[in-house]
Amino acid sequence: MQEPLPDGGLVRKLWLGEADAYRDHLLRLDPDSRHRRFSGAVADDVIIKHAATADDLGVVIHGFFVDGVLRGAAELRHFGDMYSRQAEAAFSIEKEWQSHGVGTALLERTLLSARNRGVKSLQMNCLADNRRMQQLAKKFEADLKFDFGSVVGELEAPRFTPLSVMREAVEDAHGMTSAWLDASSRLFKTA
Repeated sequence: MQEPLPDGGLVRKLWLGEADAYRDHLLRLDPDSRHRRFSGAVADDVIIKHAATADDLGVVIHGFFVDGVLRGAAELRHFGDMYSRQAEAAFSIEKEWQSHGVGTALLERTLLSARNRGVKSLQMNCLADNRRMQQLAKKFEADLKFDFGSVVGELEAPRFTPLSVMREAVEDAHGMTSAWLDASSRLFKTA
């Protein structure tokens, strides 16, 4: 689907040790976006505890970065252990970058990661009034089920192939190189 990202943004996996960037992103969410991400009101300390688990086994987070700052994220978490065939995807995008293709780019990467980790069923939960999330799920042909004020979108991930594994490795290498170049150029600008 490859839509251009706004403001020269970059989508890449979060590396070990970037839980603080994830925490800061989640804390910057406006009240409505925070409510939609966590399906209700949550206190800052809950977000801080949640973000601290970003480096856990079985968790893969893709981020949308602008000028080295995390502005959107897609979190893939296995149900149970990291070898489970079922997982959940959760999305958060800061208000300024919503409705610009960021969610599509993040979901594409999340689906590839889920596929390459043997996930067969990927769930995306959202509130019944979260039309953006429902549109995103439908874009990828998710099966939507309405349940007591919330919606569960289920996507089936195809089996991984050598090509899908290679594609993820190439995207990871590109993301790492781009992040390194971005950080280097920002260092030179401040010097």
